[in-house]
Amino acid sequence: MMTHEMTKKRSRGIFYFVIFAYLFFSFVINGGLATALPSTPSADPATSVVASVNTSLDDTENHIAADHHAGLVEEVLLALVLILLAAKIGGELFERLGQPAVLGELIFGMVIGNASLLPLGTVGHALTTVLHDARVDTFLTLLAEIGVVILLFEVGLESTVREMVSVGPSSLLVALLGIVAPVTLGFFVGEIFLQDEPWTVHLFLGAVLAATSVGITARVLSDLGKTQLREAKIILGAAVIDDVLGLIVLAAVQGIIAATNAGQPISLLSIGGIIAKALLFFVGAILLGLVVSKRFYRWASFMRGKGVLLTVTLIWCFGLAYIASVMGLAPIVGAFAAGLVLEEATFIDWEGREEQLEKLLRPVADFLIPVFFVHMGMKVQLNVFGDLSVLGLAAGLTAAAILGKQVCSFGVLERGVGRLVVGLGMIPRGEVGLIVASIGAGMRTAEGHPVIAPSTFSATVIMVVITTMMTPPLLQRALKRLERKGASSTQSSS
Repeated sequence: MMTHEMTKKRSRGIFYFVIFAYLFFSFVINGGLATALPSTPSADPATSVVASVNTSLDDTENHIAADHHAGLVEEVLLALVLILLAAKIGGELFERLGQPAVLGELIFGMVIGNASLLPLGTVGHALTTVLHDARVDTFLTLLAEIGVVILLFEVGLESTVREMVSVGPSSLLVALLGIVAPVTLGFFVGEIFLQDEPWTVHLFLGAVLAATSVGITARVLSDLGKTQLREAKIILGAAVIDDVLGLIVLAAVQGIIAATNAGQPISLLSIGGIIAKALLFFVGAILLGLVVSKRFYRWASFMRGKGVLLTVTLIWCFGLAYIASVMGLAPIVGAFAAGLVLEEATFIDWEGREEQLEKLLRPVADFLIPVFFVHMGMKVQLNVFGDLSVLGLAAGLTAAAILGKQVCSFGVLERGVGRLVVGLGMIPRGEVGLIVASIGAGMRTAEGHPVIAPSTFSATVIMVVITTMMTPPLLQRALKRLERKGASSTQSSS
């Protein structure tokens, strides 16, 4: 009875929440947008000032600058309101459906980003106007990129150098095969579906498929109480190496594309040099970071102000991300390394002074990371799926993503271990695939067009959504099957 009453209250709360969200959108779009936005979407905000030339020319210039600044700030604030609202509503609904919040953020981003295709009338037009304004998009892109740096820093924090070194041979081989197979299959998918694109684009598609996002798998294993299984330990061990290798592959592919654009010949020696540079950065960042980070945090512990630990951590994260960028690598490579080298011993001098770093970092991440995922969803162009070739590319990428990670299950060396469980656990791409695809969208080929074109990016998002949604139910079924098999073998032996 109590459970039924709680269910009714929860349903009523969701109903009122949806009604509130609808009224909020209606008010903001129909009322607030009309005053916040310029009357002509594509026009410069300064035109309203220029139109009223009743004052002297000296005053006009000041009015233009002030109006431009005010209009931009209002549009950015409104865009952030819409994005954060979409992120929280989407994340909440999908978590209630047993799916990760990131999928809700992505899909609701796709909805508000393609509002002009929906029967919303002036609401859809206003949404399109504010969210796709070039100046607003520039600001949102910067926020999203900082969010990615924070996200990869958090991923690094979840692992340690000790864990990376101590992975068993099965985890290492699973990680290696889980990189080589998807990159190869992704390249061939590009050869089949993107025949007009250069081979560097096909190679980058392979890099998109390389890294695994095992956060979803880890949550399923934790919810089922299966984290102590040998299969779970192999998956989580392989994930640490998989992250490092995926970022090295990204760095290598970026270097190959840059060299190709510069007209430099590509040879095995030059490719080896690019990979060596990425490895050198990782090894150097880890060796120096283990020493420097402890001293850096010890010196900072003498400061007595508020928020010192969070500030010092952001300086450390952004500093290594900047160094990686200067070396020609993606900033996320530096951010991951910055998190990887921070261990419990680093924070000995901070015990009892401030809360744990993860708790301090959470508000920053809760603001910036959803902006990235909603922004990625907004970049998906749903109208391109009217083209069968784009649907074919999405299907090809999804098949390659699934098959590529099944190959890695052959790296399991122990007998009696469920290879299917390991292969399924490595399937989801999640945020890592999106991050790599977004980097490709900002790069250019030698011909001058994006490495990851809008249609290709849209197909990539579909692949990410499918691989992320299919993993939890398939993994649960495989684990139950493995459990039944173990129970039957025990009975037969007794």
